[in-house]
Formats: sequence, C-alpha cells, structure tokens
Amino acid sequence: MSVMRRLFATKSLDELVAGTQEEGHQLKKVLGPWNLIALGVGAIIGAGIFATIGTAAAGDAHRPGAGPALMISFILTAVVCGFTALCYAEFASMVPVSGSAYTYSYATLGELVAWIIGWDLMIEYAIGNVAVAISWANYMNTLLEGFGIVLPGWLTVDYGTAMSKMPQVVAAAPHLFGIPIIFNVLAVGIVTLITIVLVWGIRESASFNFWMVAIKLVVLAFFVFVSFKYVKPAHWHPFAPNGFSGIATGAAIVFFAYIGFDAVSTTAEEAKNPKRDMPIGIIGSLILCTIIYAIIAAVFTGMIPYGDLVKKLSSEQAEPLTLAMKYATMPNWMVGVVAFGSVVAHTAVLLVFQLGQPRIFFAMSRDGLLPPFFARVHPKFGTPHVATIITGVFVGVAALFSSLDAMVDLTNIGTLFAFLLVCIGIIILRVKDPHRERSFRVPGGTWFLPVLGGLSCIFLAKYLPKESWYRFGIWLLVGMVVYLSYGFRHSRLKNRGRGQGPQGGMVTHDFNPEQQLPERDVE
Repeated sequence: MSVMRRLFATKSLDELVAGTQEEGHQLKKVLGPWNLIALGVGAIIGAGIFATIGTAAAGDAHRPGAGPALMISFILTAVVCGFTALCYAEFASMVPVSGSAYTYSYATLGELVAWIIGWDLMIEYAIGNVAVAISWANYMNTLLEGFGIVLPGWLTVDYGTAMSKMPQVVAAAPHLFGIPIIFNVLAVGIVTLITIVLVWGIRESASFNFWMVAIKLVVLAFFVFVSFKYVKPAHWHPFAPNGFSGIATGAAIVFFAYIGFDAVSTTAEEAKNPKRDMPIGIIGSLILCTIIYAIIAAVFTGMIPYGDLVKKLSSEQAEPLTLAMKYATMPNWMVGVVAFGSVVAHTAVLLVFQLGQPRIFFAMSRDGLLPPFFARVHPKFGTPHVATIITGVFVGVAALFSSLDAMVDLTNIGTLFAFLLVCIGIIILRVKDPHRERSFRVPGGTWFLPVLGGLSCIFLAKYLPKESWYRFGIWLLVGMVVYLSYGFRHSRLKNRGRGQGPQGGMVTHDFNPEQQLPERDVE
C-alpha cells in the first residue's frame, strides 16, 4: 500500500464496534438518558457562563465586546452548535464507541485525519480543563475569602496575569534569583481530586456529577431571582456598542460555554441504549443550557453598565457574576451563595472533561496510535485508569502557570476544527454507506445542515485572535511529529494490512468519497 493510500485508509463502522468487544478493553454500560443529559449539562454549564461571560460582554485590548447584545451572542453560538450537535447525535447513535470525533473521523476521513482530530481534541478536553481549573480556583478563592480565609495572592493566580495586571501580587510574592514565585495551587488541587474520583468508577462519577448539576442549576436560579430587582433597563443601552462585530466576537468567546455537549459522545460505549439515549443526551442538554444562558446574560448585562464592566475587567482578575453582584451592592451572603454554586459548576465541568479526555486516549491507544498503556482498564473499577492519571497530571501542571483567556481561545479554535470535521464526516458517510441503519438522522438530507454546520464553524473561528491560530498551528505540527514517529509505525490498521498484529482480522479500507458499499437490508 502506498504511503498516501496508507495515510487515508479507514476502518469500517463494523470494525470500530467490534473493537469494543475485545477482552480487557471493555467498559461498563451503566448510563441512561438522564445520566447523559446530566453529563451534558454538567460539561456545558460551568466556566463559560461563570467566567467567559465577562470578557465576551466587555471585550479586551484585542477584540470588541458584545455589550448587552451578549444574549444574542449566546443564541448565535447555540445555532452553530446545534448544527454540529445533530451530526454528533447521528454518529453517536450509529457508532457507540469511545473516542468522539476521533472515532468518527477514522471511519470517514482516514487515519491521518483521525490522528489530527484526536490530537486536536486534546485541546478541547485537556487544555479546556486547564481553563476550567483556573476559573474554579478564582471562584473558590472568593468563597474562601467570604469565610475569612485569605490565601497569599501568589498562590491563587498564574504568573502571566500577575505580571500584567497585579503588580501588588508580584511585589508580595517570594523571589528566587530575582524571579517571583507565582502559581495557582487551588487549580492543581481540584484537578487532583477529580482524577481520583474518575479512577474510582464511571457509575460513581456519573452519580457525583448528577448532584452537582442539580446544585448549580438551583444556584443559577437563585442568581436570577435575587438579582432581577437590581436590573436596570438603562444598562442595556446601547444594546450593541460594537455592532455585529462585537456580537460575533462575543459568540466566538462564549463558544467555550457550549463545547461540553460533545463530551457526551465520548461515553457512548458506557450507555445502556446508545441508539436511543445518545441523541437525547446531546440535543437535550444543548437546548436546556441555551435557555439558561440567555436568561443569565440578560440579567448580568442589566446589573452593570457596559463602560464600568470594561474598566473593572481591564485592571483585575474578576469573577463576572459575583463582580456584578458586588457592583449592585448586594448582601455578601448572596454573593457567597453564587460563588459556592460556581465552584460546584466548575467541579462538574472538570469531572466531565477529565472523563472525556482519557477515553479519547483510550480509543487512540486501542488503534495503536498511542502506546498500549493508555488503553489499560482497571481490573476492579473498569475505568481507563492510566490515561485518567496521565491526563490529570498534565492538566494539573498546566493549570499552575497558565492564564484563563489564552486557554479559552486555544480551546475554542481546536473545538471548532473538530466540529467542522464531524460535519464533513456525516456527508462522507451518507455517500459511502447510505443504507446503514441510522436510529437518528440529521434532518434535511445529506448536505443542507452539515454544510451549514461546517460553514458556521469557520465563521466563528474567524473572530478568534490571530495568536490562537498561531498556537493551534504549532500544536498540530507537534502532533504530526508524534504521529510520524510513533502512530504511523504502530497503527493496528497498518499492521493488519501486513498480516501482523493481534488476532481478529481488521480490513483496511482506502479512502474514496465516491465509493459506495453494497446495499444491505435495513431493519
């Protein structure tokens, strides 16, 4: 097989499903539709609504803010995600396999693209979780201060933010050879705790998440209820201070608030009835969260004028919702309740994202693209414990020193790229395998909504900072080096093509968008 044909060889969907039955690589099927919706809401409602809402409304030195039109930004982003969510739902119901967009790309676009998307998904889950851990630490610090516990500033912020915005923290920090020692100890602490819970078991993790989701929904309802009387319609004028550019930029930023819905698809192997329950979990969580977001955005922008929000966020690292409550001089106990709810919300997001990333490593390792220890399953707990621990170490170390905005922007562009490939994958699979049973179909035929989904992802990515594009390009180059040095040589697809590797023949399929497989009966 030539190198180019080898790079774009695909695995059939039947092969992907058969791989889930290999002894030692089986995950427990314990998740029902309500568990999946809760996992989706747990991943979606978190750092996006509690942290990025401030930057999206106010903007920063490099991009305009949406102002009160932020509520339109949330709806715009929901529409973009909705197109992709439908594609994810069709894939997840048809291919109940861990790996999310990585697995889907392997079946439609070939091994090289599958590797790229798998490497790219590390940005969404692992790098995204770095951002969530940082935001969690900010709110936890506010909560601790409410109880009179004041940690040194150099233990609660990253180096870059302290150097650019907080000279008092730099001055108070201990110095080593003239360099200030500044790192976020709270962020690494929560990542460690979540990693332990996830190694413990998927059923326990899902139950833990379900109660956290319930708590944060109650707290957000509390925020709306107690803050409503502080909303002043005058603060909604001008409604869109930076025009459509501000609305679109705000949508690109708050996209981070929506990316969790695809984390549901990484648990497809652990769903009791994936053909029915995966579409319910993915689409149901997206609709519920969009309604909540629009309401929160309206209240938030009505509590604090656009100009004052811009001034405050330019000089401090603040938590937007509690910032608005303090601006309205609301009682401290109310601020504390929202800070507590945010801590719980962030914890739920951390749990779901930390759950998703190891399962992508797990799927890539099972295909031979990563070392085999990533696919080890704990003999007692039935979880990919090695991949979970490695993910926890990476996220924890990165969260010690990284800034929130940089991590959010990098996560957004990586996720948009993944979503684009999922939309393309649906089109290719409809052409290649039109008669395969699909318990859920993207409405509107083969082209209409998937094409809209892909174009809308490109549209949002256009409004992200240029620095994010540069970092994303570097990340993909590093990924290609890893693939060519390990994955290309150890791929099970390649080895089976040469008659090598474990028993159980997998067949290689060369990528040809115009090829159609023989018709098969549809039940």
